[in-house]
Amino acid sequence: MSKPKVAFYWCASCGGCEEAVVDLAEEILAVVEAVEIAFWPVALDFKREDVERLADGELAAAFINGAIRTSEQAEMAHLLRSKAQVLIAFGSCSHMGGVPGLANLFDREEILRYVYEEAPSVVNPQRIRPAERIEADEGLLTLPAFWEAVQTLDQTVEVDYYLPGCPPPVGLIRAALQALLTGNLPPKGSVLAPEVALCAECPRKPTKPERLALKDLKRPHQVLIDPGTCLLAQGLLCLGPATRSGCGAACIAGSMPCTGCLGPTSRVLDGGAKALSAIASLFDATEEAEIERILEGIPDPVGLFYRYSLPASLLYRRIRDGERAEKGGS
Repeated sequence: MSKPKVAFYWCASCGGCEEAVVDLAEEILAVVEAVEIAFWPVALDFKREDVERLADGELAAAFINGAIRTSEQAEMAHLLRSKAQVLIAFGSCSHMGGVPGLANLFDREEILRYVYEEAPSVVNPQRIRPAERIEADEGLLTLPAFWEAVQTLDQTVEVDYYLPGCPPPVGLIRAALQALLTGNLPPKGSVLAPEVALCAECPRKPTKPERLALKDLKRPHQVLIDPGTCLLAQGLLCLGPATRSGCGAACIAGSMPCTGCLGPTSRVLDGGAKALSAIASLFDATEEAEIERILEGIPDPVGLFYRYSLPASLLYRRIRDGERAEKGGS
């Protein structure tokens, strides 16, 4: 009896999600025994043609990590969607846009101008940029189109499940694979992680005061962090109250505040707004000048509250005068 076929693909991301699969360690051998890897170009010698030869629905599951920024990434997402019975957005970038999604603070022209003309390390007096199509002695050469904005995977194709995290924790990967292999999957559209905030499983929860009152906000490099006390109680910007659990509070165990990579629970419409509201509600100040002084402890509000979720948020991207920021398309 043939094994179910699975595929892994990497779009706009750092590669950490691919590493997370390897972090299964010896358990990955059991996965290889149970499934046939039909496409994983970052690890093995696969080509696009290998996917094209598959029948529609021949893949039991496809795991796509990374946001969508180029025409090639969108084409591969559509191709894998047609070949897979189940499509999983794997990691923060495909789930919510991730760190690459912060590029939506700039328009396409700004990015290309800086990267190819203005960056300190660039020497390009002719201001030459890559062209999508160019005739050469070898024939017509093409490059993928660089889109105006970063999209999440589900703004490009229909997604069945979401496996959150930057990268997804090994425990969630293990549980998702087991659910796939046994057919014990939740309703489509589900996020394969607990529906409670991280504070619920935080080992420092007993030290969190019943009422927090923050007079100052501190950054980790500015203080000697107490390894046993609630980070919020120490004035550190921990997003645990507005972030989904499922990571085992790994960052907090290392005395680093939660940055929100698993995203909000499904009841939340906009994760960044939820995190901002949660932190602002803790300020022990009523005067405008005092509130502004506390806010000076957040030098990059968008980078903090929308670090992983700008393309999935109500904001989506920065809007110029006279421009509309519609989600989807190029």
